[in-house]
Amino acid sequence: MISLVPHHHLACARRIRSFFSLVIPTYNERENIEPLLGSLVGLLNQHLPGDYEIIVVDDDCPDRTWEAVQAFAIGYPQLKVIRRQGERGLSTAVLGGWQAAEGEVLGVMDGDLQHSPGMVLNLLEVIRLGADLAVASRHVRGGGVSDWNIFRQLLSRGEQALGLVLLPEVLGRVSDPMSGYFLGKRKTIADRSLNPVGYKILIEILAKGDVRHIEEVGYVFQERCKGGSKVTWRQCLEYLHHLGRLRLSLTKQAISRKLK
Repeated sequence: MISLVPHHHLACARRIRSFFSLVIPTYNERENIEPLLGSLVGLLNQHLPGDYEIIVVDDDCPDRTWEAVQAFAIGYPQLKVIRRQGERGLSTAVLGGWQAAEGEVLGVMDGDLQHSPGMVLNLLEVIRLGADLAVASRHVRGGGVSDWNIFRQLLSRGEQALGLVLLPEVLGRVSDPMSGYFLGKRKTIADRSLNPVGYKILIEILAKGDVRHIEEVGYVFQERCKGGSKVTWRQCLEYLHHLGRLRLSLTKQAISRKLK
């Protein structure tokens, strides 16, 4: 278990023992996590043997996803699980996993099979070719959504449009700032103060990280086969809170630079 403080910092050269660390935050994903881990282990053992780790960060969910990961991890030393008790939230779960990570490249993906496991190899290749940040995007060539209803499409586009109004210099850097599937070099966020609200951690990294070279790779967001959607109105309110906090922070920074 990792106890997080309100502001999160990642050390740049801390315990760098592998090339890639992939964090998967989970809550009630017991039915999905084993097939996901099986696919990832097969792919990464073939392409990055001995040079990666997968860290599942579970918020002590009722279906005991963390327990299923522990059982699966027997015989797979590259698999780790963090069971957080008394803490909740996707963004802080991701940061907690990255704080425990040992990789030069840090990544995140969902644990519900809506993010294709095979896409991680495409994102890794983009990083190897020099990108600081590689984002799986629904809005570039090759991207899309499998079968979203009109309400969900409007909600997603509405959130992005609002973000572009409040933070055009941040969300305008990528076509899909709402993506939860991306990889980045540790050095881009090392020793930066990160304090995201809700579940859109990519926006925090775009706003506060030292990210210069960004590449996007098209992918198709899949529908859930098992389990229910976790999109709620509370998450939408947290997103608005996050945007407001970042707008205020960036405005203060701009004023401070002008006064110097």
